[in-house]
Amino acid sequence: MRIAEATKTENVARNQKKTVFVVDDHPLLRQGLAMLINREPDLTVCGEAEEAPAAMKAISATRPDILIVDISLNGPDGLDLLKNLRSLYPDLPVLILSMHDECIYAERALRARANGYIMKQEATEKVLVAVRRILDGEIYLSSRMSNKLLQQYLTGQTAETDSRMAALSDRELEVFRLIGEGLGTRQIADTLHLSMKTVESYQARLKEKLSLRTGRELMQHAIQWTLSEKSS
Repeated sequence: MRIAEATKTENVARNQKKTVFVVDDHPLLRQGLAMLINREPDLTVCGEAEEAPAAMKAISATRPDILIVDISLNGPDGLDLLKNLRSLYPDLPVLILSMHDECIYAERALRARANGYIMKQEATEKVLVAVRRILDGEIYLSSRMSNKLLQQYLTGQTAETDSRMAALSDRELEVFRLIGEGLGTRQIADTLHLSMKTVESYQARLKEKLSLRTGRELMQHAIQWTLSEKSS
């Protein structure tokens, strides 16, 4: 009888755990997050994916309580995935976990209705803090980013740092990032499921907004920006 009661208690505890779905294109990072989360008494990983289309299908089947999504994915990026998710699951909590500078991407993520943004450089324990806060209905940002947004709200001004990058649309920034990762026009078109003509239009806009004259300058600028992000 006691064994049966203990088993029942364990099943109830398991059912009460909040489920987490992880979307990241690095298998080792997904495994690391799963190990971190599954050690917690109130959380469990219910699934994972490395790209947006697979994530959309799996989320429909698993119906997680919260998503952890990287911005850089194979194919459409995490912001694209987030926007598509919002049309189907408007209330599904989403935490963006990314290597990309929060000063450029956090506001974009919030505009796309993410519930939080945390950089991969942060201590792993903060991921758990972020997940729990979001599950409690809060927005999670680093103290640095929270202070920055508060200052902008109080002064009514946008910070001048990286102002040209901030002026790029989400899609322009995505194309710029892919250029920086060494992809050519056709590869970018295939990755984002766009025509080459459309990608060329984005490249032209990038040159204009970033005050660059040639495609070579655009490529060099994009590579330098990508390398600086990875080293920061």
